[in-house]
Amino acid sequence: MMKQYCLTLDLKDDPELINEYKKYHAKGNVWPQVIDSIKQAGIIDMQIYLLGNRLFMTIVATDDFSFAQKQQMDLMNNKVQEWEALMSTFQQALPGYELGSKWQLMERIFDLNE
Repeated sequence: MMKQYCLTLDLKDDPELINEYKKYHAKGNVWPQVIDSIKQAGIIDMQIYLLGNRLFMTIVATDDFSFAQKQQMDLMNNKVQEWEALMSTFQQALPGYELGSKWQLMERIFDLNE
């Protein structure tokens, strides 16, 4: 079995920063340690989409995946922490969310197959 998640986050509304963020996420540019961490947590597929300065992420993960476990793994990985700190320079909290908050889990409200 697999789980699917959708999350959203805003980038700072600055075209230069957005372009730099896109470069960090271009094929082959995400640090290998970050990719390894994602896969070790049970994430099978991850995609990020951009519209204006709003990001949308999809995750397909194994049935035993948990955000809490992924967070614990990340806290113990210095390279992932370095990546997250760097990415924070481009990101901003969504309207109505606490300053410093990151990706927000979205609620599924429609499923064609249900």
